[in-house]
Amino acid sequence: MNHAIRVHEYGGPEKMVWEEVPVPAPKPGEALVRHQAVGLNYIDVYFRTGLYKAPALPATIGMEAAGVVEAVGEGVTHVAPGDRVAYATAPIGAYAEARTIKADRLVKVPEAIAFEQAAAMMLQGMTAGFLLTRTYKVQPGQTILIHAAAGGVGLIMTQWAKHLGCTVIGCVSTEEKAALAKAHGADHIVIGLETLPAQVKEITGGAMLPVVYDSVGRDSFTPSLDCLAPYGMMVSYGNASGPVTTDIGILAAKGSLYLTRPTLATYTAKREDLEAQAAALFDVVAQGAVKIRVNQTFALKDAAEAHRALEARKTTGSTVLLP
Repeated sequence: MNHAIRVHEYGGPEKMVWEEVPVPAPKPGEALVRHQAVGLNYIDVYFRTGLYKAPALPATIGMEAAGVVEAVGEGVTHVAPGDRVAYATAPIGAYAEARTIKADRLVKVPEAIAFEQAAAMMLQGMTAGFLLTRTYKVQPGQTILIHAAAGGVGLIMTQWAKHLGCTVIGCVSTEEKAALAKAHGADHIVIGLETLPAQVKEITGGAMLPVVYDSVGRDSFTPSLDCLAPYGMMVSYGNASGPVTTDIGILAAKGSLYLTRPTLATYTAKREDLEAQAAALFDVVAQGAVKIRVNQTFALKDAAEAHRALEARKTTGSTVLLP
């Protein structure tokens, strides 16, 4: 028996349908994974709405899950039936009770980490890791800005950045989220975007920032640029408010700024990079430097309800779907 959430046409949460599907057999190089928990991420919304196109319709969305290997295809040696594994990778297909996936995209999950925790941490945690240590390698003593600081990636980034010795300014949308970000280590909180550059100027004594990490997109793009010091880097890694469309000449006008749009897929394309990024994440979690908060759970069949909560900004921390 196997069920999955299927999208037959792009649109709102109501376009996701719970259907029975065959249990796939692993091909050479693949593993069949029986999911114990599935991660909810904003990129799932993009694939549901069609902002990001699925290879074909109907499609099963989702890019992150944790579970147990049930079978492996020919040539697979580094995972075996019974292994506890997790992944955060294309192709989409995680919103299912079981699926096949390329075995070299799987990482083994330490026994100390629960499936729900693993499903909540792989995509968001590895994203936080590469953003802070590779896209822009933060240094002790630097002050940085993290948007959506009470979200899944935001809470992990805030804790990890503090572990690396940074002063963190967290931007959030409500008082409740401000308290959550503060509780996870944010040194300064800004609620809303209207006064963001002015508050950053006050916090930094006019020096402004070397880097801004922005997952919000269109609404926060220009205010974020106004928070940067000359030669600063704008790291735009999400589109929660819509895609960014701007003339790159603004980068020159605002101080010869740098702009990048990184993805986890690029930073973990090589097996050795995937293993290193996962190991770094497991390490900071094992140390207690980063705590993974699963603040919401939904049944996988109720994924539409989870999407509505996510898009309405009613979620904090991480959310998992339980098959």
